[in-house]
Amino acid sequence: MSAASERIRPEIRALSAYHVPDTGDVLKLDAMENPYPWPDAALRAAWLGTLEEVSVNRYPDPRARPVSERLRRQLALPDDQRLLLGNGSDELIQLVTLAVARPGAKVLAPEPTFVMYRMIATFCGLDCIGVPLRDDFGLDTEAMEAAIAEHDPAVVWLAWPNNPSGNLWPRADVHRILRAARGLVVVDEAYQPFAEDSFIDELGQWDNLVVLRTLSKLGLAGLRLGALAGPGAWLDEIDKLRLPYNVNVLTQASVAFALDHFDRLAEQAAAIRAERDRLQAALGRLPGVTVYPSAANFILLRLPQGRARPVFEGLLAEGVLIKCLDGSHPRLADCLRVTVGTSEENARLEAALQDQLAAA
Repeated sequence: MSAASERIRPEIRALSAYHVPDTGDVLKLDAMENPYPWPDAALRAAWLGTLEEVSVNRYPDPRARPVSERLRRQLALPDDQRLLLGNGSDELIQLVTLAVARPGAKVLAPEPTFVMYRMIATFCGLDCIGVPLRDDFGLDTEAMEAAIAEHDPAVVWLAWPNNPSGNLWPRADVHRILRAARGLVVVDEAYQPFAEDSFIDELGQWDNLVVLRTLSKLGLAGLRLGALAGPGAWLDEIDKLRLPYNVNVLTQASVAFALDHFDRLAEQAAAIRAERDRLQAALGRLPGVTVYPSAANFILLRLPQGRARPVFEGLLAEGVLIKCLDGSHPRLADCLRVTVGTSEENARLEAALQDQLAAA
């Protein structure tokens, strides 16, 4: 047995690293990215001018105060609520999990959902209790309440809208979870720009509610900035685990600039929402394809039995990369997930998907 095998925890050795495919030159519709760059040359030039003023030889503001102030205004965050920034929402998920990782603690999430909740729980030595969603990906609130009563989780994760299903569970269902849980309930609003709904306005009404956001889906995925909003009683403790200077100077300057031009990003989000609705209708007309309603910037499809993997591979051969979810969870058998692109990209996807479905 090697030294690594002796020293690395067995549950870590049993994991597979989070896989990001080496895509090459393809139409990339697999990662829920905004397909639009900065809207125009003048705005790009102004952004680059901002970056010229950044002192990369100095450490960044450890509190990222200019960005935090702009984000508070943009989120309309109540004055009595705290805001904590991270290197993407993944870091904040890790900080939350680390903060509650005492012996015997558990986290809980409906599944299938964002895989990092379970992965990070494993990294931190916690059990993750998965509660199956209903066949239509609705929240099984009775099962969730029963699991909360049985396991008393330190954290309940609720992706809202859910990834990969794209649906937005009723607020009343989330309220039931908030009432049932003694621990923290994190409402992960990564896709809020496309759902146009939020629990930000309920912060302070529940002492166990925090809201997680990211700027990645809004068009700033390369900058890696996430935000956690909620009561100081929770965030002040979680902040103790944050490594200093976790948000670099280029990200801070770029995000501050972007938030000063937020109307341009909002215009792109509106265009994506409109294209999503059109694409959902178009894909729903394909023979044998079930399209699940989405409040996000992606769409979940279920193909006839046994067709998901061949269609995925056929699309890739045509230069179109989407996400194959078949085999990742029993509820996702025969499922594919497509990111909403530009109208031209979506037209290419439709044509290629139609060709693959027509193939023997």
